[in-house]
Amino acid sequence: MLARSDQKSQKAVKLIVLLAAGSLTTMAGGVVAPILPDIIQELRLDPGLAGNLVSAHCLTIALFSPLLGILADRTGRLRVLIVSLILYTLFGTSGALMHSFGPLLVTRGLLGVASGGIAASSLGLLGNLYEGKARTQALGYATSTLTITGILFPLLGGLVGVQKWQFAFYLYGLGLPLALLAAMTLREKQSLRTTMAKTSPSPKLSKVLGQIHILQLLLTLSLASIAMYAVVIYAPLYLQATIGAGAVLNGVVLATRAVGAAGMSALGARRLSQRLGLAKATAVGFGLMALTLGTLPLLHQLNGILLMAVFFGMGFGIVLPNLYNALANFAPAQLRSSVLAAGTGAGFLGQFLSPILLGPLLSFGGLPGLFYGAAGIALVAGALPFISRTTVINPGPPAT
Repeated sequence: MLARSDQKSQKAVKLIVLLAAGSLTTMAGGVVAPILPDIIQELRLDPGLAGNLVSAHCLTIALFSPLLGILADRTGRLRVLIVSLILYTLFGTSGALMHSFGPLLVTRGLLGVASGGIAASSLGLLGNLYEGKARTQALGYATSTLTITGILFPLLGGLVGVQKWQFAFYLYGLGLPLALLAAMTLREKQSLRTTMAKTSPSPKLSKVLGQIHILQLLLTLSLASIAMYAVVIYAPLYLQATIGAGAVLNGVVLATRAVGAAGMSALGARRLSQRLGLAKATAVGFGLMALTLGTLPLLHQLNGILLMAVFFGMGFGIVLPNLYNALANFAPAQLRSSVLAAGTGAGFLGQFLSPILLGPLLSFGGLPGLFYGAAGIALVAGALPFISRTTVINPGPPAT
């Protein structure tokens, strides 16, 4: 009994460390978004161009997380995690020393490379730490943690950056103590990976990723991220123009968005999916996102904007955990890091594309037109499972 209790305690500690490490991917853009208006003003940047400072890391996460997921599967997920956490601190904090757009953009891109390694390795370690329903619950915890830190990091970014925007970049230093904790608490059994490779030959990653249901999930994740990041990037600009919001209030509104996501992903997303099926549940989530995006340009009072942010977060909190859970269920155990990393890459690719696709709408319809465009993307994403002949409803157990 004591041995079993000790094993549970050790697993709980590992889970906490992995959740904390994985949550740093939300910090990559979260602490910068509230201070973006201040950066624009001090560096005299074009607002449309400056949006890329919030999303530049998303491109490099999208490009490198699948590659680093493959590396993690082959050389060791813990090793990739520790190195990525150290580089995360180095590249993230260096942004405080930059005084022009170009160098700052480069550091943001390098931060994304490190974030991709964190996402790929932490998800792979988490996915193999649990199986079956326990893994589903663990992934739910991961989603809830991401959304909760989505509350915390914008607040911290706004509070720390209220005096000087460079101070917010020092928050990336959290990667260093987490690297130390990971080295002390996490252990990856090499023999287990070797045994799996011998007893169950690993399928080709390209063949797995080429399956229509996985491609559909990856596309849906990208569209969800495009719509979600429209709020992260452009809501602070809208709030500044509408109610004169500063860095702290921007952080509060962005954090409020995550309140609904945290509550829904932890308590309601799985139940809604079990009751309605994945396609209908995600459609409900995307419908909430579209409704709130379309309503935002009509709101000019803080109370209404905060309420909108909560409902938007609830929609995203339905969508994200269900999509990732389906992706994990379809992934063979030997390639789980790689497949989940591809999902991470698809999501962050959508975040990167968000200002590129939606930014030009500023020239034609202003911020209202941009939010209407994002609402349309959310509606398309919600309809996608019904348009495709191949559905991702109720996937079977993961292949082995």
